[in-house]
Amino acid sequence: MKIVLIEHPREIIPERCNDIANTPLSSCLISGYAAGMLRHHGHEVQIIEGYLDGLTYEEITERVALAKPAIIGIHMVYHWNRDEKLYSFLGMLKDKGLAPYITAYGFYATVAMKRILAACSPLDSIIPGEPEAVFCRLTSALTSGTYDIKIPGLAARDETGAMSYEPADPPSDLDALPFPVRTAALYRLPEVNLLGSRGCYGRCTFCYINTFFGNKMPWRGRSPENIASEIDEIISKSGNRDFYFTDPNFFGPGRAGQERALKIASLLKERKIRFGIEARVNDIHDETIAALVNAGLRHILIGLESGKDESLRRMNKMTTVAQNEEALRILRRHGIEPNVGFIMFEPDSSVQDIRCNFDFLRRNDLLKDLSITANLLYHHQIVLEGTAAFDMLRRDGRLNLEGSDYEGSAQLENYGVAVLSNIMRRVTNTIFQGMEGIWSGRFMEPPGMQKKYAEVNRLLVELFESSLSMIEGGEVPGQEEQDLLVLNAEKTIESLIGRAN
Repeated sequence: MKIVLIEHPREIIPERCNDIANTPLSSCLISGYAAGMLRHHGHEVQIIEGYLDGLTYEEITERVALAKPAIIGIHMVYHWNRDEKLYSFLGMLKDKGLAPYITAYGFYATVAMKRILAACSPLDSIIPGEPEAVFCRLTSALTSGTYDIKIPGLAARDETGAMSYEPADPPSDLDALPFPVRTAALYRLPEVNLLGSRGCYGRCTFCYINTFFGNKMPWRGRSPENIASEIDEIISKSGNRDFYFTDPNFFGPGRAGQERALKIASLLKERKIRFGIEARVNDIHDETIAALVNAGLRHILIGLESGKDESLRRMNKMTTVAQNEEALRILRRHGIEPNVGFIMFEPDSSVQDIRCNFDFLRRNDLLKDLSITANLLYHHQIVLEGTAAFDMLRRDGRLNLEGSDYEGSAQLENYGVAVLSNIMRRVTNTIFQGMEGIWSGRFMEPPGMQKKYAEVNRLLVELFESSLSMIEGGEVPGQEEQDLLVLNAEKTIESLIGRAN
């Protein structure tokens, strides 16, 4: 059976330039894993990289027409708003007879499946969660003429138009899955993405990883040997030696997770590669990090999230400020300056919480690089459908969806905190928009810019501290004063980096 999997075009919205990615990085391999499993079962599969290849819907239509698929799978990554362009595109494919059957999959499709099925009539079904096994059951049923909406793991409309869905168990043995298919577009990225495990044993209120992967098996790891075999295959095919593990949680839980990481390190060292990972701070241990660095670890993302224990408890991080600081010490001792996740403005932050966060960042030397400072001193909590925070805030009437039914923000409980958040959001957006071309790699950095970046960094830290001190003293700036603070900062920033691009 001929199958086409489509990575649909996505729009970048400038107003959201300082927001985190709205789907985990591991999403980039969802289509590849589905294609690998389908090819393993004898199907002819093509992936159309609409986003990475910069294709228009007209160009995608031409490729679909040439492929003549029996099934189209659409990877619904995320949507700021209801994506009428995508829905119209799928309707056009159906009307022209180019898509006998259309199914969708991905993080967004999983958390919003009921709403999507109601809004997008061209869709025949959705495969929530990990799609490999369900996609194969679907293709088998369509091939044999035994298709029924009751396929385990498939969400579809019944005769009344209501959604019918019976969850299926996710794969327990990840080594049994064929390696993902990687397109030319994926190989053009600076690092080859790998997925060494799935899920997370954490339960953070702002994260929807486990909504996608399910709670029956919250973390599953591939064997070190299986990972090494995939790396060998990639090196043989492409010569690439730069990799990034897109696992939401590279380390598995407890001592077993550390021992597995040590085994991975021993195998990767032999292959002379460079790689990055993402991890929880409580999994950062001296022996393991030393081994991984010796094996080629060059960068890591850790979720610090807050500099106050009470805030970490509200987020259900199951970590402490002491663990945050110990993780930083260990990584720096081994020459790794980590990328960090941090939520400066969470929904229930008090002014004292913000002071604790700021002091934590300064105490731990995290406010010295403009690209990092601009993120840390503004970042509010993004509230995504499928998270515990989304449900709680919606129940309490504090959820702002801002035209989106998938991504929102919270009404901040403390007025002074809300004012500071507004000031920092406006100023940092100026920085991100001014630096987008350079930070994205589209433009070369002009000579002499480092001194200017340092000046903007100093301005940003001083603006945060002076505004916070004012609010701590009971002098919350009114709207006109906020506008003036922002305007003066923007003028200085634009004079320094406004022409950087």
